[in-house]
Amino acid sequence: MKFSLGFSPCPNDTFIFDALINKKIDTEGIDFDLHLEDVETLNQWAMQGRLDISKISYGVLPLVLPQYELLDAGGALGKGVGPLLISRRPIPLTAINDCRIAIPGQRTTAHLLFSLAFPEARKKEFMVFSGVEDAVLSGAVDCGVIIHENRFTYQQRGLVKLIDLGEFWERETGAPIPLGGIVVRKGLDAGLAQKINDLIRKSLEYAFSHYPQLPEFVRSHAQEMDEQVMRQHIDLYVNDYSLTLGEDGKKAIGILLQTYERLHAGAIFL
Repeated sequence: MKFSLGFSPCPNDTFIFDALINKKIDTEGIDFDLHLEDVETLNQWAMQGRLDISKISYGVLPLVLPQYELLDAGGALGKGVGPLLISRRPIPLTAINDCRIAIPGQRTTAHLLFSLAFPEARKKEFMVFSGVEDAVLSGAVDCGVIIHENRFTYQQRGLVKLIDLGEFWERETGAPIPLGGIVVRKGLDAGLAQKINDLIRKSLEYAFSHYPQLPEFVRSHAQEMDEQVMRQHIDLYVNDYSLTLGEDGKKAIGILLQTYERLHAGAIFL
């Protein structure tokens, strides 16, 4: 039995799925056709229903719920893990509405959190997350929202933080930040969906039991990322919520869905 599976090449995802993809655990007769793509591509694919199992941004979850259901394991939630708004020089937050802003994908959680903080900002340019820093440095945009490993490297390039959008979310909601989750196509036997969820959890438990060892699967897809940055990435984005959402995680997702509906109704998050 084989299913198509998509997640990003970022260290948090490859760390979680290494044991599953490379059969370091018993996959109980299930095989996977792997697709490694940036999360915005995965978001678009999920809206098209292309994959059986996929990592998505929680920002796109409301649009894919007709076709997919959210799994309990494998996601990224937490406190202090949100995107940052950065620029070449300090800019007053009152001036952000007039700035050109690079956003790492239209249907991403980063865009939703930015829209919550700056609902009047309209000059947005959507791009792959890895291009945001260069767009800011070149002057193509005034500021940009960064995620993933760029959180750890932006200062090395002379950029400055204007606001932590995750901290803004936490102050507004009191909830952890739902960044990304794993969805499975509806219509699968309930027992099979649960088995896939359990395998993802076992894969992460295997990774945790061998950490701080970094699997070759993580290293090979991290491009030229420094090993310390890989570990920072994993330490920040992979935690107990990745094993199970728990009540706090489920509550946070509920708040995010309500926030999406409110922003979308106001034509703020489109």
